Amino acid sequence: MKHRNAPFGRTLCAMVTPFTSADTLDLDGAARLATRLVAGGCDGLVLNGTTGESPTTTDAEKRELITAVRSAVGDTVPLVAGVGTADTRHTIELTLAAEKAGADAALVVTPYYSRPQQAAVEAHFLQIADASGLPLMLYDIPGRTGTRIAPSTMIRLAQHPRIIAVKDCSYDFFGTQKVLAETELAYYAGCDEHILPLYAVGAAGCVSTVANVVPGEVAAILAAFDAGDTTLAAELQSRVTPLIEALMASDLPGTVTTKALLNTLNLPAGPVRPPLLAADARTTAELLALHEDRVPVTGPGRAF
Repeated sequence: MKHRNAPFGRTLCAMVTPFTSADTLDLDGAARLATRLVAGGCDGLVLNGTTGESPTTTDAEKRELITAVRSAVGDTVPLVAGVGTADTRHTIELTLAAEKAGADAALVVTPYYSRPQQAAVEAHFLQIADASGLPLMLYDIPGRTGTRIAPSTMIRLAQHPRIIAVKDCSYDFFGTQKVLAETELAYYAGCDEHILPLYAVGAAGCVSTVANVVPGEVAAILAAFDAGDTTLAAELQSRVTPLIEALMASDLPGTVTTKALLNTLNLPAGPVRPPLLAADARTTAELLALHEDRVPVTGPGRAF
């Protein structure tokens, strides 16, 4: 399978935003976490996304996080900044601020709550694409926004020179394959359970939440497939599936479970912000047990 160019890397982590115990932005922790993720196998980072608690971080905090992570990882690691809001004007403001702070691209989600029709969705993305010099990664996650980016809309949007990628959480493989067949958009699996399936039909890579904890294991799935060992790639995906289920398919948001596990592993994370609540001790212990009980598997060029 020939894969699309990966404009922002192949193994991207949807990085959590570390906070201090006083609920302030932990820029030192963010720098340490970002450095660890890159060293562990991530070749791109997504900041200020849903996993990064974008609904409850201020515009100033978003800028500060981009600046701190850029300083920590240098100029060669692509940084994709989440800028999506329910307000087109505010989204444009955040896009311009992210560009100034050093982001390489903007992750723009479908406007939520107002549930605009497809013509309005298309106009929203086009206005943002025209407003700055940043390339855009569209974020299709109707389960959160209430509105799908229809495949026909996606195909039209792909004609804009700065709309070049998609984070796909649509759970619509047929629609995704239709867009892949008719455009040059670089698709990234936004659901960890779809990393290998979507890559197998031509995606560019993934934007992974689980990579916050096991970046090397996520990278190894794609590396095995690239090496032609599809059996190993499938085994690697299945090995990480229990952790994916625990982190992403429980009754708790992935941000809550991921931060609970990172904190237990003494890695930068800190508390979640309201309205989210921290995981309880039992859930945290179960997450740690799953992490510790993983079966070691050797992937191409990497052992973990």
